[in-house]
Amino acid sequence: MDFEGIIPDWFKTFVDVGNTLLWGDFLIGLLIVAGLYFSISSKFVQFRWFKEMFNVLTEKGEILPNGKKGISPFQAFAISAASRVGTGNIAGVATAIVLGGPGAIFWMWVVAFFGAATAFFESTLAQVYKVKDSEGGFRGGPAYYMEKGLNQKWLGVLFAILITITFGFVFNGLQANTIAHAYEQAFNVDRWIIGIIVAALAGLVIFGGAKWIANVTGYIVPVMAVIYLGVVFVILVINYDQIIPMLSRIFTNAFGIREVFGGAVGAAILNGFQRGLFSNEAGMGSAPNAAASSAVSHPVKQGLIQSLGVFFDTMVVCTATAILILMYTDLSFGADAVQGIEVTQAAMTEQIGTFGATFIAIVILLFAYSSILGNYFYGQSNLYYIKENRFLLLAFKILVIVMIFIGSVMELDTAWATADLFMALMAVTNLVAVFGLSNVVWQVAADYKQQLKRGQKPVFETNNIRADLTSVEEWGYNRYAYRDEDK
Repeated sequence: MDFEGIIPDWFKTFVDVGNTLLWGDFLIGLLIVAGLYFSISSKFVQFRWFKEMFNVLTEKGEILPNGKKGISPFQAFAISAASRVGTGNIAGVATAIVLGGPGAIFWMWVVAFFGAATAFFESTLAQVYKVKDSEGGFRGGPAYYMEKGLNQKWLGVLFAILITITFGFVFNGLQANTIAHAYEQAFNVDRWIIGIIVAALAGLVIFGGAKWIANVTGYIVPVMAVIYLGVVFVILVINYDQIIPMLSRIFTNAFGIREVFGGAVGAAILNGFQRGLFSNEAGMGSAPNAAASSAVSHPVKQGLIQSLGVFFDTMVVCTATAILILMYTDLSFGADAVQGIEVTQAAMTEQIGTFGATFIAIVILLFAYSSILGNYFYGQSNLYYIKENRFLLLAFKILVIVMIFIGSVMELDTAWATADLFMALMAVTNLVAVFGLSNVVWQVAADYKQQLKRGQKPVFETNNIRADLTSVEEWGYNRYAYRDEDK
């Protein structure tokens, strides 16, 4: 059955025009400028404090105001790694290679290296401006630092609307699309059937009838991430003699003379940036929502954790998947070639036999389904920021379920193109705020460095920062009521 007709032509045109305007030159340039600015202004924090990232990783979680132990840095890293390892690393890498050539992976590395600095800035800000939630923990993100840091409530509302649409509808549609394609390839099941099943399973959790599904998924996904990485790394060890040639292929394709004159470098850059942003989320403004929930003694610690997460996602997981795909003997390139999850399934099947497609289908089901639940809660959290209304929430839940089904029957290129457009809109809005608040991050990072030099465990208090933090609620004891210069 062909359901692609339910997607109106005007919407496809809107997506194509939007992507042309944003991704043609503007957003790639913005991501490069942002990455360079945050890297240089922080003296390349992602490189200079790389060792400190691992030091922070071993610390225990702080005690929350309600007496309970908060999320530790390692738990925060594990949660972010589990949420990042998924569709982008498995299906997104394949799409990047097919459309942009092997050189696209190099540009994913570039996005990750500079994006690690961007992730440090946005996640540190999320910690600075976080607020208490109803359960005694914390919540926050771009909408909060836009309102409290920039004093621009309207910008916070705009971002909250964008992330609600992007994660609640668009990304959930893409996750469902990936699941449906995987099971169509592995078991020859019609995508609309898979769409109904996934929508129903998501509905059980979204409407509160089966919280145990979310809990079970939360335990299984990290295990499956380890199993997936284990299988891929075993394959790479067995084929160790092909690793260097495949890495060489990535570099030569990224800069080769033939690729330059053939226009392939432009395609490699575009697809590398698009799939890199989708995979590691640096600068998009989504990770700060999770970063704000962590209980740490200093905001910089969570910034370092999220920066490390970007490296792990792209440099380790995406690279391993890329080498696996590049070893696939029947790999084809171009818009007319097979894309997405089906490529990864075929590459895995070539290595481990017919179970390869089934293995990837099982892995992506768990990864994508857990992402659907996480995406929903991202959307719900930001919907609450806009307005807490039970009828609005009910409408949101229904639309999420509908979009999961629609996404499962969309064509692959339509699903990815829609995701590209909306994550671009999120990134532009978020980066404007991060640029505007970069001076706060510089001062907070300087405070952290000074305490380290004194041999202290860094503990953040607002009165150590010259920037106006009167709107900050959850740090220190001095709310800037009595500043030294005011005495």
